[in-house]
Amino acid sequence: MKNKITRRKAISTSVKASMLALGGYAFTAQAQRPKTTNDENRDKLPMRVSLNTSTLMHYKLAADVQIDMVGQAGFNGIELWMRDIKAYLKNGGTAEALKQKLESYQLTLENIIGFSKWCSDDADERKIALEQLREEMNITASLGGQYIATPVQGITALDPNKYDVYTARYNTILALGDETGVTPLIELWGMGALHKVADCAHIVIATGHPKATMLLDFYHIYRGGNDWDTIDILNGKRLPVIHMNDYPASPAYDQLKDSDRVLPGEGVCPFDTVIPKLYHAGFRGGLSVELFNKGYWDTMDAETLLKHSYEKTYAMVKKSLSNIL
Repeated sequence: MKNKITRRKAISTSVKASMLALGGYAFTAQAQRPKTTNDENRDKLPMRVSLNTSTLMHYKLAADVQIDMVGQAGFNGIELWMRDIKAYLKNGGTAEALKQKLESYQLTLENIIGFSKWCSDDADERKIALEQLREEMNITASLGGQYIATPVQGITALDPNKYDVYTARYNTILALGDETGVTPLIELWGMGALHKVADCAHIVIATGHPKATMLLDFYHIYRGGNDWDTIDILNGKRLPVIHMNDYPASPAYDQLKDSDRVLPGEGVCPFDTVIPKLYHAGFRGGLSVELFNKGYWDTMDAETLLKHSYEKTYAMVKKSLSNIL
């Protein structure tokens, strides 16, 4: 176990990345993607290895620095948080600068993580949420993104007599997506109102919308008490990204917290069964590492955590597909 990371080292990591950016170290739109250790002797995977920047939350890095670090770590894609993007723009940054960074690293912008109460039972709250979502979809589009996460917020539990209502509300934000070019991904949360894959699929299918789809997460599927045996009933081609993480054997699934998520291979998720199922179901999108693990944050600097996130995810995907590829 490494010594606990000091505040000085966390700040040093941020400053170093910022100085590299200011120095133009392969970060311009014209530059080629920097070579990394992950580029050498790598077999191509049929799924992208990506990073959700929740994994870097502890280090308080600006959005542009996050892109620099994720790109240099060798990831294929990234999920940024809308609050970090807005903070960057408020501090004088531009969407064009972020877009150019993404392009310089050849990073797929898998998704933007946003939060709005689009499914609230309160009409006024929904109206405000739709205005927020329209703004955030336009920001996402300006970065070259095509998807934004839309977890079901504003209600604490699904009413089994109101599926038509939930479907209509999802259709409303899908219409916003048609206007902006950014598709809202209805997101499964293992401890939220929408925690069953079956309920998620019910709403998505009932919309009748050609772009309707969902955002799944290995931890949240388990946390919500879902069954892995039927995950491949879904059309994997319609899933652009899945959150990648593992979970421990204890505590029990319904007692787990976000901070209990661990790196792939450090828990009990049956990846060797699930990833082939997803592959055969047509999934070829991004597997985006999403962690909130305080133990990792306390013992690793950002660069070390990125290295482990990439290496362990790559190894798990390759191992799980070894009998197929």
